[in-house]
Amino acid sequence: MTESTYWRRNLVVCVGGSFTTIVAMTMLIPYLPIFVEQLGVHGQGSVLRWSGIAYGATFFTAALAAPLWGALGDRFGRKSMLIRASLGMAIVMSCIGLAQDVWQLVGLRLLTGLLGGYASGSTILVAAQTPKERSAWALGVLSGGVMAGNIVGPLFGGFAPALIGVRTTFLLAGVLIFLAFIATATLLHEDHTPKSPQHQHNRVAWSQLPHRGTILMLLVTSSLLLFATMSVEPTITLFVGELSDTEHASFAAGIIMALGAAGSIACAPRLGRLADRIGHLPVIVGSLAAAGLALLAQAAAPNVVVLAVLRLLMGAALGGLMPAIIAAIRHRVPDNVVGRVLGLSVSAQYVGQVTGPLMGGYVGAHLGLRPVFAITAVVLLAVATADLVLIRRRPAAATADY
Repeated sequence: MTESTYWRRNLVVCVGGSFTTIVAMTMLIPYLPIFVEQLGVHGQGSVLRWSGIAYGATFFTAALAAPLWGALGDRFGRKSMLIRASLGMAIVMSCIGLAQDVWQLVGLRLLTGLLGGYASGSTILVAAQTPKERSAWALGVLSGGVMAGNIVGPLFGGFAPALIGVRTTFLLAGVLIFLAFIATATLLHEDHTPKSPQHQHNRVAWSQLPHRGTILMLLVTSSLLLFATMSVEPTITLFVGELSDTEHASFAAGIIMALGAAGSIACAPRLGRLADRIGHLPVIVGSLAAAGLALLAQAAAPNVVVLAVLRLLMGAALGGLMPAIIAAIRHRVPDNVVGRVLGLSVSAQYVGQVTGPLMGGYVGAHLGLRPVFAITAVVLLAVATADLVLIRRRPAAATADY
């Protein structure tokens, strides 16, 4: 029985494990400043600064470690990387609940990013195992599970500390991730033969990849996509307050963000299926253009209702983008280096995820809130144009397949 026979069961395990780990990782967002204050940090400015450092620390080490874990997955098997990630995250998340000062918190968050990466590891495994004619659809389903975790996690974290306490919530997060570890270790199947030293010596180097330009453009696209979409996150609540002049801006902003994620969850598998049928690059260009136009319209939104509808439409357009990008990269690299190259894609995404909010906060503070939406729209439209030019100049690379 071939490895691909198990791809459906593996997809279910990866979706469930990614959902569980993302819930556990994001549930700390609402109460992280409270925990920082409990650790002895005083003053609003200091609390916000240390909360930002602790939150961003995980993304920093995750971006550095992703290519390494991808390469090790190519060599030792991707299941082993998921077992490593889920067990490591379960232990570290539980230890965060035992932190005694803010330095320990930051150190453990750095360790979380270094040892973690279950969702990104699942992406690599699903991309590598799924039949290529179904890869974008499967990645869309996986993306929907990740998006759902990003919604449920903060909602759960909003009331869990009040019920069981902040420190106990971290222990609960560790238990949830440990369940993902058990499921991964017992249910996930991978037929992996360790590579011989000669095979490792003969592996394809970056300079030997036949579609380096296309792959590089896809890596840049994934980074700028996260850069553009994350740049507006710090401004949503303030923008809603500006449009509605209400005391409940944070609640309305939460609903609007959830609508965008819901649009992505609903459309990710459908756009993935479309990409499998007509090609990944056309779907990438079309989705980038649609999301850019939706962002441009948000810059001129006259009220909260219009903003909510536009966020829903933008979420729908974004839903299939990352799965299509990952599938497009997977179709252009040999099997023995797919983890290494997709690890670079994960790092590129983290770069965008970290720099996007920094740019959005800077532009919002100096130019106003609406220019943030306009500038990020221009970024997405520029990337769509660059990808379209690439398709027209390199038609062979646009349809590449291994």
